[in-house]
Amino acid sequence: MKANKGKTCTREREFLYKFNAGNQRLVLTVPLKFPVQENASHLHGRLMLLHNLPCFIENDLKQSLSQFIEGESIKDYDKEAEAALEAVKSGEVDMHQLANAWAKAYTETTLEHARPEEPSWDEDFADVYHDLIHSPASETLLNLEHNYFVSISELISERDVELKKLRERQGAEMDKVMQELGKSLTDQDVNALAAQHFESQQVLENKWTSELKQSTAIQKQEYQEWVIKLHQDLKNPNNSSISEEIKVQPSQLRESVEGNGRIYEEQRQLEESFTIHLGAQLKTMHNLRLLRADILDFCKHKRNHRSGVKLHRLQTALSLYSTSLCGLVLLVDNRISSYSGIKRDFATVCQECTDFHFPGIQEQLEIVQQVVLYARAQRSSKSKRQHDSVNRNGGNEDKSKNIERNQSNILPGEFYITRHSNLSEIHVAFHLCVDDNVRSGNITARDPAIMGLRNILKVCCTHDITTISIPLLLVHDMSEEMTIPWCLKRAELVFKCVKGFMMEMASWDGGISRTVQFLVPQTISEEMFYQLSNMLPQIFRVSSTLTLTSKH
Repeated sequence: MKANKGKTCTREREFLYKFNAGNQRLVLTVPLKFPVQENASHLHGRLMLLHNLPCFIENDLKQSLSQFIEGESIKDYDKEAEAALEAVKSGEVDMHQLANAWAKAYTETTLEHARPEEPSWDEDFADVYHDLIHSPASETLLNLEHNYFVSISELISERDVELKKLRERQGAEMDKVMQELGKSLTDQDVNALAAQHFESQQVLENKWTSELKQSTAIQKQEYQEWVIKLHQDLKNPNNSSISEEIKVQPSQLRESVEGNGRIYEEQRQLEESFTIHLGAQLKTMHNLRLLRADILDFCKHKRNHRSGVKLHRLQTALSLYSTSLCGLVLLVDNRISSYSGIKRDFATVCQECTDFHFPGIQEQLEIVQQVVLYARAQRSSKSKRQHDSVNRNGGNEDKSKNIERNQSNILPGEFYITRHSNLSEIHVAFHLCVDDNVRSGNITARDPAIMGLRNILKVCCTHDITTISIPLLLVHDMSEEMTIPWCLKRAELVFKCVKGFMMEMASWDGGISRTVQFLVPQTISEEMFYQLSNMLPQIFRVSSTLTLTSKH
């Protein structure tokens, strides 16, 4: 078919048009290549101007030209169709393959005949989990998740103990070698021992990483299969083993909890809550909280069976597939990884409990890294011409700086998002990139970190995140340069900027009530905390309380 079409494209035919002008009989001959790519009306106009034809033949010429093009095109289509039929009859083209191709093209282009989109496994599991977590089986689900958490935590504890023993043993060996350095041993011997120690650590860490990954995969498969089976059994009214199946887990939970000694204690010592109204004409009520707490306390699971902890986890599970999600702002450096600082601690907490709904933290970071590289490549190719023009005008220094910067890193003010179902009180983590400038006392409302907060709040509006926790001082830990004036100035800046952003949110989402939690480091003094608490009502419009008294 393609070959015949190619021959048709090079075929040339003559269009003949005869007309009378007075006593003269004239003939117009025009060679045309088929298929004709030009519009017939445009071609007709060009012929009228080129040959200076009289106006009284204009309509007749246009009709004749259109009929000629249509007739010759139909002849070509008929020839192509005949050739295609002959190819099918002779066996050159597979009839079933051709029919499947036509059926696929028809269903993809015709909406009423297209098949409905098949739901994915993740969507099916999400619907099933949402039904179960809002049923009497919710406690069973939470108990099973806690048992899995205890199992993984025990593996992590064993890994930490084994790595600690290895490092202690290697440290003792290195001390002995350093004592003999210059006597019976040389620098090469020390380097060889250090390389051997490093290799031993890598082997042990890889072994435990593989074991944890395998255990997590097994837990996820078992959990999802059990959830699907329980949902099917609950739909069967004649199944009498449901009550026993649901009651199995609590006793196992108590045994697991009582048998383990490592317990995370809640350390939120200071907390203040406020109700505010924002908006000029249409006022929206919001809840503000000021907390002195470790930011990872919102992520860690507690290894105890107190009712308060279970209620926290239940609330997070109930709102996992809802329009009331909880988010957390984590201040990170410009590298997308989980190997240092707060990122490593956050990744450790994420790995302590299997995520049964979303990919693991490492998989999500790998996807983010690929997206960043792709975005950088697109941005570089788009601005290449601008860079070239700047370089011609003496901008070589800017280009060299751009080349030196690692394209896989993000810039201050940019952030990436990870999703979680296995954390204590949050569903979404915003990893906001900040630099050392946030530790200085001269940042303004246009600082990249502040603008990053604005963009994060905008994402919260568009993706149903109604609770967000923000580091008030834009740091997770206190240092010597963070004096009382520094803290007050920084808190005032963040309070005022967040207030402005929240007023913008009314135009973004129509005015939805939200909860904003401002976190300060645990090392901050109690006096400083209450100074910040007194500052908040002065910046925000706090709702006044009414005291109702009865008249006797």
